[in-house]
Amino acid sequence: MTATLRRAVLDDADILSALGAETFSQTFAHLYPPSDLETFLAYAYGLERTRRDLADPEKATWLLELDGRAIGYATAGPCGLPHVDARHEHGELYRLYVLADHQGGGRGSLLLKTALDWLEKDGPRPLWIGVWSENFGAQKLYAGKGFEKVGEYLFPVGETRDREFILRRG
Repeated sequence: MTATLRRAVLDDADILSALGAETFSQTFAHLYPPSDLETFLAYAYGLERTRRDLADPEKATWLLELDGRAIGYATAGPCGLPHVDARHEHGELYRLYVLADHQGGGRGSLLLKTALDWLEKDGPRPLWIGVWSENFGAQKLYAGKGFEKVGEYLFPVGETRDREFILRRG
């Protein structure tokens, strides 16, 4: 079965909100107290925030679907990372997730390529990614696309603070 990729629209908010919470939980839930995870999921993947992101003309999200079911997504837009050299006009990959039972086979790479191509549709510019310091698989994927570590910050998940690496290309 071949997965299909399409640009998400406002009508996808429910699907994207649920998929975002599910993929984040699959990947990271074991790291946090339940109250921190619940607080973060409500903030980061709540329906209203998802709708605002989908309606924002400076942002884009793509859904990866298999047999009509969303199995992964990527979201990108203007850079908002806390780095002295980061600018709003630079691009940032905000999120890239694939459900655990659908990982492999180049699905993450397809989402990444699509988001990076969109970010540079008007020509090359600096691109940024924030990635958890212990997510070695993602760091390897991003390094293969030319991203290098240029900084760190603490990423809040409820009351928990994760060490996040800031990566840049260009």
